[in-house]
Amino acid sequence: MRCLCLVVLLLTACNTAGPGFRGVPATRITVEGSTFDVRVKDNRAEAIRVNAQYAPRVGPIGARAQVAIEGASGCAVRKMAGDQAQIVAELTCKGAPPAAPRQQAPEYSCWPVGLAQVAGPRALPQEIECRPI
Repeated sequence: MRCLCLVVLLLTACNTAGPGFRGVPATRITVEGSTFDVRVKDNRAEAIRVNAQYAPRVGPIGARAQVAIEGASGCAVRKMAGDQAQIVAELTCKGAPPAAPRQQAPEYSCWPVGLAQVAGPRALPQEIECRPI
């Protein structure tokens, strides 16, 4: 019985808002296969990845979270911190408050605009461009 209670407790905490975002409604946004619940409060936002996905590092997930946050808030991301599952961002809204959260936002398709060569055979995107599907 204790094991079942622990499993239920852990599963209910998977997309629970962080301390600064409790009670804020979430907007669910999917970007390139990553689904996030995004909460916006004042000039901050939180993106929690809610789908099962192999993500050993924050790199590609962070870029997708940024697109999701900007889509939900209507503001530019100034600074982000977090990990593959939860990212908190500071927003720049160009003098306007963040947009009111939407209940359901469209899915986005993204692609790299320019590539930067790094040490080794791989190239990393410098910028990405996204459009709602």
